[in-house]
Amino acid sequence: MSFCANQPAPGRYNHLIKKHPCFNGEAHARFGRIHLPVSPACNIRCRFCKRSLNKDENRPGVSSCLLTAQEALETVERALGLCTQITVAGIAGPGDTLATGHALAAFRLIHQRFPHLINCLSTNGLRLPDKAREAAEAGVRTITVTMNGADVDTVAKVCSCIVYRGQYLTGRSAAEKLLISQQVGIRRAVDLGIAVKVNTVLIPGVNDHQTGEVARLAAAAGAEFINVIPLIPQHEFAKYRAPDCQEMNAAREAAERHLPVFRHCRRCRADACGIPGAGIDFAEQLYGQREAATTFSHG
Repeated sequence: MSFCANQPAPGRYNHLIKKHPCFNGEAHARFGRIHLPVSPACNIRCRFCKRSLNKDENRPGVSSCLLTAQEALETVERALGLCTQITVAGIAGPGDTLATGHALAAFRLIHQRFPHLINCLSTNGLRLPDKAREAAEAGVRTITVTMNGADVDTVAKVCSCIVYRGQYLTGRSAAEKLLISQQVGIRRAVDLGIAVKVNTVLIPGVNDHQTGEVARLAAAAGAEFINVIPLIPQHEFAKYRAPDCQEMNAAREAAERHLPVFRHCRRCRADACGIPGAGIDFAEQLYGQREAATTFSHG
């Protein structure tokens, strides 16, 4: 079974996907998004992820500052003055959007003031089963869930620990809880009318054999798309190598048997703003000047 990654999948989400530059290849160069750095903390620890506050690195998990919910609303208003093509207000870090209440508080304000915008959040999925309804009520219409494995052993290699409702879990226990939460959370979000995309970071020798199975599980839960992202070695995975083009193509082909593959990801910072596919960026005017770098993590 093959899908065209540049076309929105048929279904009830077309009105969202056709204007979402991170879900639809055609929208990527036509519509804009703003990432609001609202979420300060994370509730899992991935071995390749290194969150940071700086102006130098160009990768998810990094922002030049943290905003309050009110400041996020004010930033959206200024961003719309700079770029009328913005259709998506997104929160993707620098921590996890559901680990604290900051993101949903911001979305409530944004949805009340700008109901035409597509509120979008990125999450590891640990709290998604508990928070899906609250997210929908806050105006969230699209969600990206990062799934880096399809079985407990693989997830345990990528994620060293989680914190869930005051419990600190490691190893297989942590992996099992995370994996179940991701699948249950996707299904609950979809049942509430939220379009879901799955991100998976491709790590040679760790999870590169599971991309197809991740896509199958995500599709079974109701996800619309998958985005395969190459590892850039850092943090605990600093000695691991990045996947080559052949490995990326093989992983995408495996995933595409189950879901359309989004192939235009720019691996944006948590404070990005503009039209990603057109190279138009207004983040410096909103958050201050910064330099580009070539590291990668996830929010």
